[in-house]
Amino acid sequence: MDQYLQQIQTFANENLMPYAWNIVAAIVIFIIGKWIVAKIAHGVNRMMDKRIDATVAKFVGNIVHIILFAFVIIAALDQLGVETTSLVAILGAAGLAVGLALKDSLGNFAAGVMLILFKPFRVGHYVEAGGAAGTIKEIKIFATIMNTPDNKIITIPNGAIMGGNIINYSEMPTRRVDMVFGVAYDADLSQVKKILEEILAADERVLKDPAPVIAVAELADSSVNLLCRPWVNSADYWGVFWGTTETVKRRFDEAGIGIPFPQMDVHLDKSE
Repeated sequence: MDQYLQQIQTFANENLMPYAWNIVAAIVIFIIGKWIVAKIAHGVNRMMDKRIDATVAKFVGNIVHIILFAFVIIAALDQLGVETTSLVAILGAAGLAVGLALKDSLGNFAAGVMLILFKPFRVGHYVEAGGAAGTIKEIKIFATIMNTPDNKIITIPNGAIMGGNIINYSEMPTRRVDMVFGVAYDADLSQVKKILEEILAADERVLKDPAPVIAVAELADSSVNLLCRPWVNSADYWGVFWGTTETVKRRFDEAGIGIPFPQMDVHLDKSE
């Protein structure tokens, strides 16, 4: 019996004891490292949650946790004497492959983070972006949901939005309504301007400051074109545009002011 115990002790001294401290150190590195990583990821999550969208903050926190935890595992394996150089190379190659495979998705994610950080528009704004126009319904991590005026839902990748121009029609409280009205060359311009001024003055939606602009813009082929540019609250834009256009037609008809349309005179040569 003593001989067997002596053999076990000899085996332990020769094979286990040299690695015992390494095993203990690896376990300590893993436990402490795991605790530190959890604290860091939680702190990053809380810090970002105060500044950006909660979904983005949670996603970034998870990414930080995974990356740091991978370093902890590598450090623990290295303490055990495991060759980690090849493991790091394999993880790097795998990360590169995943990054290339998800290139478009990662681009849309980065664009989504930028949209949330810089806020070129918010939910409820009417914008023109990504080749479409409509009211922003929801801003997600990878795509933005837009509701068109004819009640269609459009899902646009965030990369397409950030890669082009963004026109926000709702950001500013007021907008200028640009209208052009053509009248005949024999029309009295003073009378035409007076009618336009009366129409704008009678509309309570038209702002007094800035004052509306009414001016001759162009002597076109068939008409004299006048600019009519009142300022309105953004919510009243289309109401004023459509209402003013209809009222101008009615008032011009009552005053006998002609609104010309393109015409062509054809002359026949009968000399032959």
